[in-house]
Amino acid sequence: MESLGTDNSLGSIRIADEVVEVIAGLAASEVGGVVGMSGGLVGDLAKILGRNKNLSKGVKVEIGEHEVAVDLYIVVEYGVSIPEVALSVQESVKEAIESMTGLKVVETNVHVQGVNTKPVPEPKIKEEDFRLK
Repeated sequence: MESLGTDNSLGSIRIADEVVEVIAGLAASEVGGVVGMSGGLVGDLAKILGRNKNLSKGVKVEIGEHEVAVDLYIVVEYGVSIPEVALSVQESVKEAIESMTGLKVVETNVHVQGVNTKPVPEPKIKEEDFRLK
């Protein structure tokens, strides 16, 4: 486990690579049109084994002293503009990492691994929910 660190008069601050991956993964998954992150074969095996709580799934980071490069592997919703969603992911991830860690994001590469063609089920609302009581 690598960690990014800085020293100051109070001591040192260390940020693990996994922390940056989680920040990037959460920021990307909150963008409209992103259905999920693609973890590849390792992620699929973890899901089968019941370890699907990996918040850094589909994210790879390379961290230097003060800079970071991010690769994101996403699945988008059918019908969305892929370039627009990818740009939104890039902007969201860059802003989240820079504001939370102080690192400069030098590149954010978005790899669209799939398109979800299954409609997301809408919540069922009972007629009684609309009636005044």
